Amino acid sequence: GKEVVLANAIIAILTIGGQQLFSFFTFSCPCHIGQNLIYGLAFLGVPALILLIVGYALNNQTWRLVTGKRSRFEKVTSSNQLLKCKLVCFVLCSITGRALVAPVTWLAVTLINGSYYICAVSEYVPVYYYGAAPNVTASERSRILATFPCSQLVPPELTRARDEVILLLRYQSQVAGWLLIAVVVITVFLSYCLASCFSPLSFLHFRYWSSYIHNEQELFDEATEQHSRLYAMQHVKKFFGFVPGNENVKEIRIPSLREWQAISGLAFLKRVDEEHYDYSLLHDWALKERANGKYLRIDEDA
Repeated sequence: GKEVVLANAIIAILTIGGQQLFSFFTFSCPCHIGQNLIYGLAFLGVPALILLIVGYALNNQTWRLVTGKRSRFEKVTSSNQLLKCKLVCFVLCSITGRALVAPVTWLAVTLINGSYYICAVSEYVPVYYYGAAPNVTASERSRILATFPCSQLVPPELTRARDEVILLLRYQSQVAGWLLIAVVVITVFLSYCLASCFSPLSFLHFRYWSSYIHNEQELFDEATEQHSRLYAMQHVKKFFGFVPGNENVKEIRIPSLREWQAISGLAFLKRVDEEHYDYSLLHDWALKERANGKYLRIDEDA
């Protein structure tokens, strides 16, 4: 939907801005044989990998997929298993498509910029095509080529060869960047076409379904917030003797030291029976203990 397109556009713009700042403040090619390739590929690949992992981690569908468990009462059949596999594949493709926006943008922008690629592969260019350093060994030629990304390290007699090599590498890098963009655009377009062709819904029905899912999630989130607040309020009221926000409080409850100790500390989700959990120590206390103890009346004049 429009929200997905807008979110992807924002992610791409932020990635482009981050890449420019990252390149300006941190990238400095070592211009040394054997180090350029590692340094250049690290700046190309590692940020893209991190962005991919972050993209997976920030998608709610990822956690819904990995934390969901099949009910023990669900009857396992071959048709159910096949349907589940199809659903998992569909969700994985959807998650991966969203997660790839930032890393693909990073790779495309860095390739079009060319600096990382030039640093990584400069020592592997067949420089003899340009007549540079014809009477040196292969290892010495590679050492000279490794200095090409740093103009201040190149001897004056090799300036012309250096400029031609840099132009060649920038051309290769930019072509690779535009090819990557073209492949991604074509893949996304074909994916949408195939999804539409195999969809059991008509165009308007699909729009209705998308709108329904969006509204259902919004309403569910609102109900979750309100339900959990009301549920938690009952436990807080039992512990303190009044409802938070109530202006007509007649009395308050004074919890005992034992009760303070019972709700303090660390706790994980605790299973009570086959169908229910305790969400916190206060929740556990409120379900098990009676709210007896000391109450203090509130002077209304005060």
